[in-house]
Amino acid sequence: MTIDNEASKKLPLVEHLIELRRSLLHSVTAIVIFFLILFPFADEIYTFIAAPIVQAIPGSNLIAIGVISPFLTPLKMSLILAIYIAMPYLLYQLWMFIAPALYRNEKRLVLPLVISSTILFYVGLLFSFYIVFPVIFNFLASVGPESVNFAPDIQYYLDFILKVSFAFGAAFEVPIVTILLIVFGATTAEKLKKNRPYIFIGSFVVGMVLTPPDIISQFLIAIPIWLLFEAGLFFSTFFKVRKNNPEKSATKNQPKDWSDKSHNEMMDDIEIEMNSKVISSPEKDN
Repeated sequence: MTIDNEASKKLPLVEHLIELRRSLLHSVTAIVIFFLILFPFADEIYTFIAAPIVQAIPGSNLIAIGVISPFLTPLKMSLILAIYIAMPYLLYQLWMFIAPALYRNEKRLVLPLVISSTILFYVGLLFSFYIVFPVIFNFLASVGPESVNFAPDIQYYLDFILKVSFAFGAAFEVPIVTILLIVFGATTAEKLKKNRPYIFIGSFVVGMVLTPPDIISQFLIAIPIWLLFEAGLFFSTFFKVRKNNPEKSATKNQPKDWSDKSHNEMMDDIEIEMNSKVISSPEKDN
């Protein structure tokens, strides 16, 4: 009986691990398929990715310091691009793994949230590539000494592009995060509205961290983050908020009344029973 009980308790955990393994395998398979498709065009892909800095520095080329950098850098770029292209499927697998813990009405949100989060992620990538990067590279090219030839290494350039573009893609998920926090009861729209000044300042802090120290590029990320936060607040009103069971919470938080009549009667009965045992024990000894 004990073994059966332990097995029944462990079974849900095993099922969750199996589901996690299945989601990871499907995600990795999708990334590998896209990588194999993109790998023959690795050089063309890197040339396209290097366009913002090449246009900002006319007549200059990127250099390769590492011995195998000309081979590994385009290869790495193809892999990262495969992950970006597979992002809708990856997000879908993530939501499907979380779905068993959701209510029926919340499961209906999976498809809209996957589509919207994917679109926002791609918009963030395009925003960084076509708007932010030209501003950043023009700024970096203008602040250096004239005697210094600005020719970045291809590996460092790729790392910078990936970090900043992914940061913008993640930052554009602010509306989805805002909606989820409100829907699942982690916070309320009223609390977020009261903390709006702190969020506004925080968006500029994020812009300062993610971009070079110029006011233009900071505004380019801070203003969209703040506007997307406001959009998340607006659209959260169209979603049903998860509520805890009020009866359970009321019972849990209800203070114990030690002056209750039934409690006093119970304590009196215990006292009478103990006194009777004390009186009867000497008689047994005699």
